[in-house]
Amino acid sequence: MKSVIENVIIIGSGPAGLTAAIYSARANLNPLMIEGEEIGGQLMTTTDVENYPGFAEAITGPELMTEVKKQAARFGTRFLPKNVTKVDFSSRPFKIWVGQDLYQTRAVIITTGASAKYLGLPSEKRLLGHGVSACATCDGGFFKNQDVAIIGGGDTAMEEAIFLTRFAKKVLVIHRRDEFRASKIMTDRVLKNPKIEVLWDTALVEVVGDKTVTAIKVENVKTHEKKEMPMNGVFIAIGHKPNTELFKGQLAMNEVGYLITNGRSTYTSVPGVFAAGDVQDNMYRQAITAAGTGCMAAMDCERFFEKEEN
Repeated sequence: MKSVIENVIIIGSGPAGLTAAIYSARANLNPLMIEGEEIGGQLMTTTDVENYPGFAEAITGPELMTEVKKQAARFGTRFLPKNVTKVDFSSRPFKIWVGQDLYQTRAVIITTGASAKYLGLPSEKRLLGHGVSACATCDGGFFKNQDVAIIGGGDTAMEEAIFLTRFAKKVLVIHRRDEFRASKIMTDRVLKNPKIEVLWDTALVEVVGDKTVTAIKVENVKTHEKKEMPMNGVFIAIGHKPNTELFKGQLAMNEVGYLITNGRSTYTSVPGVFAAGDVQDNMYRQAITAAGTGCMAAMDCERFFEKEEN
C-alpha cells in the first residue's frame, strides 16, 4: 500500500482524462493519471482528425493525444501506464488497486470512455481507421461522392446513414433482419431517402482491401448466397459499451451501464467521484465534448475540495 494519499487520481487517458489532468494540475492538485495499457482512448485508432478546434490541417488521432499528453505533463501530471484492477469507493480516502498495489486518494475522476461494438471480423480490425469506422460524424467527410456501407438497424444506424448522405454518393444499409429495430420515424426517413439503399437479411462477412477499403463481401442469412460489392467505406453502427465494469455496485449507472452524473455537473452518486467523457455521455461521443467534460470534472473536483475546507 502506498503511504501517500493522492489529491486526485484520474482513471483513463483519452481527451476527457488528459483535459482533466491539465486543469487539475494547473490548480495545483498534483494529479496522478492511471492511463490503462491502451493509452489515449478511441482516438488512437483514428487516422485524420479534422473537427478538433485549433488545427487548420488534419492531425492524426495519435498525434493529437501525444500533444495533449505533453501539455498535461508540462504542468506536472504523473502517469502510470497500467490498468486499474479494482476500486473501493465506500469510504474516503478512496482505494484503487493496480494489480497488488493499492493507491489511496481524496477524489477520483473517471474517464474510461466507451468502446464501439464491432463485428469481430479480422479484416474489419485490420482496416480500422483505413476505411472502416464506428463514427460517421467523425469520418463521414472523408467519403465525399463515394459509396459507403453502414452496418446496423437501430436509431443510431439510421441517424448515421442519413448523416452520411450529406457526403457520400450512395449509402448502403446492411441489416441481418427483415425489419429495423429503429423507431418508425427514423425508419421512414431512411426508406424515403433516395441516396440510401437497404440490404435486408444480410450480414457483412469480410471487408476487402489492402491499405484501404475497396469492397465488401456479404451473405444473405436466409439463402446463404454470397456476393462481393465495390465499396469505399464501412461504418459499424451496432452500439457502444461503456467501460464501467470496474464500477458496478459502486456507482449509479443507467440500464446500459453509462455512469449517471448529476444534472449539468460531473458529480456521480458518490461525493468526491466524478465522471467525464464517453463513460457518461451516450449522446455526443466526440473528442471535443469529452475534453469539455474533462475540464468540468477538474473544476468540479477543485470546488469540492474548496467546500470541504470552508
